[in-house]
Amino acid sequence: MRAALLSATAIAIALASPVLAEEKEYPATLAGQAVLPANSTVPAPADAPEHLKQAGKFTTPDRKRAEALGTVPGKDSARVTHVKLPLDGQPLQGFSGIKAMDDGTFWVLSDNGFGNKLNSSDAALMLHHIRLDWQNGGVERLDTVFLTDPDKVVPFPIAMEGANARYLTGADFDIESIQPVADGFWIGDEFGPYLLKVDRQGRLQAVHETMVDGKPVKSPDHPTLTTPANPKAPMPSFNLKRSGGYEGMAISPDGNRLYALLEAPLFTAEGNVETVDGNPALRIIEFDIAKGDWTGRSWTYPLSKGGEAIGDFNMINETTGLVIERDNGAGMADKACADPANPQPDCFDKPAAFKRIYKIALTADGKGEPVRKIGYIDLLAIKDPNGKARQGASGGVYTMPFVTIENVDVIDDAHIVVGNDNNLPFSAGRTTDKADDNEFVLLEVGEFLKAE
Repeated sequence: MRAALLSATAIAIALASPVLAEEKEYPATLAGQAVLPANSTVPAPADAPEHLKQAGKFTTPDRKRAEALGTVPGKDSARVTHVKLPLDGQPLQGFSGIKAMDDGTFWVLSDNGFGNKLNSSDAALMLHHIRLDWQNGGVERLDTVFLTDPDKVVPFPIAMEGANARYLTGADFDIESIQPVADGFWIGDEFGPYLLKVDRQGRLQAVHETMVDGKPVKSPDHPTLTTPANPKAPMPSFNLKRSGGYEGMAISPDGNRLYALLEAPLFTAEGNVETVDGNPALRIIEFDIAKGDWTGRSWTYPLSKGGEAIGDFNMINETTGLVIERDNGAGMADKACADPANPQPDCFDKPAAFKRIYKIALTADGKGEPVRKIGYIDLLAIKDPNGKARQGASGGVYTMPFVTIENVDVIDDAHIVVGNDNNLPFSAGRTTDKADDNEFVLLEVGEFLKAE
C-alpha cells in the first residue's frame, strides 16, 4: 500500500513553479468519437412506483403537472429543442461523471434529472456501466444500477418515503461525481453537499456531511434549512451557492483517499467568496475512506480568467490530476446573436469561449494552499486531421461548445476520454434547434499528460 503522504519528488515539482504562472496550452488530437442520441431512455424498474414510470412531469414553467407525454417543449434560452417532456421511461441523459475501468468499459452517472429539486421527483437516480465503440461510434449500455434507500439511511424524508421500494430521485440528491470501488460506489452530491456511499446494487450505505476547516458546508438546498415564518426574521445561513457541490471527485491511486471538488467557491463569514490572487477559488477536500471521515486537509483550485465552474476531476497519479474548467456559454461564435440581450431562436446569446481541461498538481501540506496549474488543452480547438469526428467538426477541427462538459478520465499514458452532460432536453450547443446528444471523445494528449 502506498504511503498516504505525497512523494518528496512530486512535492518538489509541485512547489518549484508559481501557482498562477503563465498557463501553457498543449495540443489535443481526436482519436475517436462515440455518440448516444439525446432521446435515449431506460424503463423504470418493475417494482418502482407508478410515479417513476414517466419522467419530466413537473418541468412546465408554472410547475403544474403535465401528464400527457411529449407536451412540454425543451428550451435553451429562446431556442426550442426537438425533445419534449414528459418522457416514457427514465432518460439516460445528463452523464455527469465518468470512470475508466481496467477492462476498457466505463461507469457513468446520470445527474439529478431536470435541474433542481422541484422538478425532479420523478427522475430516478442511476449509474450506468457502458462500453464506447470508438470504431463504429456507438454507446452500449451494459447495465443500469438504480439507487435506493431500503434501510432508511437518508437523514431526511425522501420523495418515495411511503413507497414499498424506496428509490432515490432527483428531489433527494443531485449526484454529479462517481468513483467505483470494490464494494460499491462513492458519489458526490450537490444539494447538501453530501458524500454518498452505495453498494454494488445501488443501496445507500452512508451519507456524509461536508466539513471544511472544522465547519459544516451547506447549500440553500440543505434539508436542515427552512424559510422562517416571519418575513422580518433572519434568513437561514448557508455558505455555498445552489448547485455548487461536488461536481468533481477524484480517488487516490491506492484507493485510500477521495478528493471531492466543489463546483463553486465557499463564502466567508463576511459574505465574500474565497479567492486566490483575486480569482474565485474552489475547495478540494480530502476524505479518508477507511475511517469514513474527512481528514481536515484541503486545497484551493483557482479559476482562470474566463472560467466560471468545473465539470469533473480525476487523478493521473499520486499528485497530479485532470480538471475540466468551463464558462457558462454554449454554441459557436459564428452563430452569435446580434443582440445578446434579445436572444432569438436561431442564434446563441452567449457562445462558448472557455472550455478547457487543466492538468494540476497537489502540494503536500493540504492546508488550503492552491494547486498548481501545469497547463491545459482547449476543447474548442481539437485537431481532427484524420476525420475521426462523426459530428461537430469543421475544417479539420473538432469542438465541444456545450455549456456543461462533465466527464474526463485517463485511458493510458497518451489518451483521455471526455464527454458532455446534455442536460436533456434543455441544452442545445451543437445546433440552435436540437437537444445535444451525449458525445464521448477519445483524445490523444501524450505531451499534455507528460507535462510537469
